Amino acid sequence: MSVGIVGYGAFIPRRRIKVEEISKVWGADAPSYKRGLQLHEKSVPGADEDTITMSVEASRNAFARAGGVNPSDIGALYIGSESHPYAVKPSGTVVAEALGATPNIHIADLEFACKAGTQGMYLAHSLVKAGEMDYAMGIAADTSQGAPGDALEYSAAAGAAAYIFGANESLMLADVLHTYSWTTDTPDFWRREYMHYPRHGSRFTGEPAYFRHTMSSARGIMDKAGMKPEDFDYAIFHQPNGKFPIRVGKKLGFTMDQMETGWLSPWLGNTYSGASPMGLSAVLDVAKPGNLILLTSFGSGAGSDSFIFRVGERISEVQGLAAKTRPQLDENKIYVDYGTYAKLRGKIRMGE
Repeated sequence: MSVGIVGYGAFIPRRRIKVEEISKVWGADAPSYKRGLQLHEKSVPGADEDTITMSVEASRNAFARAGGVNPSDIGALYIGSESHPYAVKPSGTVVAEALGATPNIHIADLEFACKAGTQGMYLAHSLVKAGEMDYAMGIAADTSQGAPGDALEYSAAAGAAAYIFGANESLMLADVLHTYSWTTDTPDFWRREYMHYPRHGSRFTGEPAYFRHTMSSARGIMDKAGMKPEDFDYAIFHQPNGKFPIRVGKKLGFTMDQMETGWLSPWLGNTYSGASPMGLSAVLDVAKPGNLILLTSFGSGAGSDSFIFRVGERISEVQGLAAKTRPQLDENKIYVDYGTYAKLRGKIRMGE
């Protein structure tokens, strides 16, 4: 049975802050961040934008492309995020209620650092493939955190992507041909309860964490599929900054032409769970029938999920039915200063 994406959508807040605005406050070298990490600006959520509201917006865009599939048809809804608004109370129940999904639905909030979103996609795909339900939804959303003055503050951003999976061939936008995961206990990034901001073990972040897991997962799925980098039209990797995904892709043998469409982080920042799924939404916005797509996420702690998609014939019919990812990224931006950004992100804490 062929199972794949029947609806997709993304959401990006309109507000932005430039790298220079952050570095001006902390006396850091902005050009070094722009050169070294290839970061220019990042998205900033508004006072009324969080993981729940962004999930709703991305999901509505997904349903607009889903060919008549309704929220009441969804048998499961999973939200992967590092920034669920509540420590105890699910985000998924609020999202399902806002969308109009029926009470007869399985819901879970997922966490695994930046690959929590692809976990939701994996589970949604697997449940449909197992015949447990006709449709299931995986959502990736984050308003990611970075401590004031920390390197993470230059990249931690906000955004969401939502995917509806089904086995209805007439609605298929992209078949899932293969999945693969690669996981170890590598302590490169963590946040304990009651901590406002995450910590990172700098020397673990690159080679033993991001690069090892991303490359192992991507190579694993290509070996499983009997495919090579040149077989793909597009490749998307987790993008904690602008530099890492391009470096890992080139190490694997991919070209800039294959990676550029889904490479959002220099102007979006790192949307954590949403990073690689939003890259996929940008690719689906322009993909053509028959295109092959490799997606590999990464989550600190650490692990990577990989998918191979084959784009279906219906894709061109739906690309214009909802807001596309790149126009949301590039148009109607509202730039904020550091004070406004700090207020919106709750960095100013009174009475503590």
